[in-house]
Amino acid sequence: MKSIDVAVIGAGPIGLSVGIALEKRDLSYLIFDKGCLVNSLFHFPDEMTFFSTSRLLEIGNVPFISHNEKPTRDESLEYYRRVAEHWKLKLSLYNAVKSITGEAGNFIIRTEKGDYKAARVVLSTGFYDLPRKMNIPGEDLPKVSHYYRNAHPYFQQKVLVIGAANSACDVALELWTKGAEVTMAIRGDSINPRVKYWIKPNIENRIKEGSIKAHFETEVLEIKPDTVQLAKKGKSFSIENDFVLAMTGYVPDFRFLTSCGIEVDQQPDRIPQCSEENRESNVPGMYLAGVMCGGMITNKYFIENSRHHGELIVEDIVGKI
Repeated sequence: MKSIDVAVIGAGPIGLSVGIALEKRDLSYLIFDKGCLVNSLFHFPDEMTFFSTSRLLEIGNVPFISHNEKPTRDESLEYYRRVAEHWKLKLSLYNAVKSITGEAGNFIIRTEKGDYKAARVVLSTGFYDLPRKMNIPGEDLPKVSHYYRNAHPYFQQKVLVIGAANSACDVALELWTKGAEVTMAIRGDSINPRVKYWIKPNIENRIKEGSIKAHFETEVLEIKPDTVQLAKKGKSFSIENDFVLAMTGYVPDFRFLTSCGIEVDQQPDRIPQCSEENRESNVPGMYLAGVMCGGMITNKYFIENSRHHGELIVEDIVGKI
C-alpha cells in the first residue's frame, strides 16, 4: 500500500490549488478524481461563458489569458490543463474514491484502482455531480436530463425547461435561438431575481412576447414519454413534450461526507462542520475546501472566494506534522 502525506479528493480548481500548495512545501500527495481534470467544468454547457473574470479564476500564479474579460468553458479547460502541467501536479484521474477510514496520521483511502495510506485528507468534491432530484414519476426516462451541453439535438423539438434561475434561463434562451419550441415550468411567480442582469430582461421579454411559454406557480407532477403532467394552484393539465431539461440545481455528496465521519447540520442548509480559520472538519486531519463547505447554500463559495483554501489547509498541515 502506497503511503502519501496528503490525499486530495477532487481535481477541480480548488483541489488543484491544494495540490499547488502541497507542491510548494514538497509534501507527497495525490489528487484523486472519479472523472477527468476539472470534471465539473468539462460537463458545463459547451458555449458557456463564466460570470467571473479570468483574473478571478487564476490559481498558482499562472496567468489566465482569455479573448474576453469573462472566459469561456473551453478557455477554462485549457487554462487548468496548463496549470496542472506547469506545477507538475500528481493526479489520479478516473479513479473514484470508494471510502475513507482511519484517523489522522493513518487514513486509508480505498479507490477503484487500489488502496493508499495518507496522513491527512482534503475533500474538495464540489456539488455538480449530484443533481437535485424532483422525485416524481418519469424522472428517469431517457428524455429527461439534469445536465445541458448543446442546443443542436433539440432543434424543432418540444422542450420543457424546469426552473427559473441562471441555468434554466440560459438554457431556455439558447434553445429558443437554435430552433426549439421552449416551455418553462416555474414554481415561483416570477423569474429568479438573482438571474444575471443581462439575462433577466431578455428571458422576461421573450416570455412576454410569447416566444417562450412560461407556466408560473406551477409544479411538475409526472413525466410521460410524450407528455408532461403539470399543476397550477391545484389544477392539473398536460402539455405535449419531447424532452425535459430539469435545471433544478445540484447538491454536495452528503452521504460520502457522513461516511467519512463529518458532521453535517440539519435541514435546510446542511452545512458540514469545518473551521473558518484552517478548514479542518470535526474529524481531526480531514479538511474541506471549496463550494462543498457551504452545504446547500451552493452560491456561498465559488472558485474566486475559495481558491485560497489550499494555502490555509496546507499551512495548518505543515504546522501539525
